[in-house]
Amino acid sequence: METIKTMAEFAAAGEQPEFLFWVGCAGSFDDRHKKVTRAFAEILQKVGISFAVLGTEESCTGDPARRAGNEFLFQMQAMSNIEVLNLYAVKKIVTACPHCFNTLKNEYPSLGGTYEVIHHSQLLAELISAGKIKASEDSALEQVAYHDSCYLGRGNGVYEAPREIISGLKKELIELKSCRTKGLCCGAGGAQVFKEPEAGGEDVQVKRVQEMVDSGVTKVALACPFCMVMVQDGLNKVGKEKQIQVVDLAELVQQSM
Repeated sequence: METIKTMAEFAAAGEQPEFLFWVGCAGSFDDRHKKVTRAFAEILQKVGISFAVLGTEESCTGDPARRAGNEFLFQMQAMSNIEVLNLYAVKKIVTACPHCFNTLKNEYPSLGGTYEVIHHSQLLAELISAGKIKASEDSALEQVAYHDSCYLGRGNGVYEAPREIISGLKKELIELKSCRTKGLCCGAGGAQVFKEPEAGGEDVQVKRVQEMVDSGVTKVALACPFCMVMVQDGLNKVGKEKQIQVVDLAELVQQSM
């Protein structure tokens, strides 16, 4: 993979990339999601899209702080990021995290940060539709279930793009029992990903992965780092981690190219 340039490097050369790739905390620091970051970046480079990252100038969007009730911290983090984004005159942002996507798209404008923000599934679907990404002839014909992320699906109405990716790669899309507007949370919502759930009659994490097991698939695609953690952990809990592979949509695309 070629070295990815930062916004600072583009600015120093008097240039502006088409997209800022907002990597996010998980994409930067979580070992599992670093692989998603690399996969998506490699795809962008392969199809010739001009993009940059902020590098060390990127900070958390503030989403976890706001969900956990710390509004003061959220606004501090948001204002700091907006100052950097506006300094570089950023116009278009793409991110692989629905939480970052939702915050940048819907919550930053009221604080002075207005940008065109898209999720990586939307960009990948566009590239497939335009014929810039094609499944290789030896790409496996397989059944793939898709898990709707809360912030991508019910939060922002992005249901079709992920499914267009799967079908566009010549895979058979398998819908889970709870899907689209009736999709089921992975259990990470409301900053719950950072703690154990309160005692109750049923663990939503286990309930969700059981739907995946019941679907009979051997591969589940998703598009959120929080969902990645919870679904993988849930499969471990029910002893199905070896039977079902969990991949991000970017990884599914990369595997099929």
